[in-house]
Amino acid sequence: MTDELHPPKSESLRALYWRGEILQVMYWLRGEGLGDEVDAALLERFLGVDADHGIGYLDQLVAEGYLDRLPNGFALSEEGLREGKTEFALSFADLTRPAHGECSADCWCHVSIEEALVCAAERRPGSTG
Repeated sequence: MTDELHPPKSESLRALYWRGEILQVMYWLRGEGLGDEVDAALLERFLGVDADHGIGYLDQLVAEGYLDRLPNGFALSEEGLREGKTEFALSFADLTRPAHGECSADCWCHVSIEEALVCAAERRPGSTG
């Protein structure tokens, strides 16, 4: 069994999952100087999401204001840049993800930033949570 978080089965949670994954990888690509523009084929290469499905997620992120549509792809909007930065930071922050054995695999802290912050606060030394 693996501890890796896989896309959820429900459409609404799957959309949230892919929003976070897409914004995070776009933020990373930009930060590494690998480009500001992505297309569905690039997402398929980096995230494994089928390009046909990926374009739907990219279109949805445009509608939500996280991405701007460009002639040959998509780029982070100002809001997308902020959200991508948050997603990227949370994926690497020890205090916002439970350590092995501290939370169950179905804990809400795995899918909610607010819940992750509460879990992290409860694990701090001296916490009465």
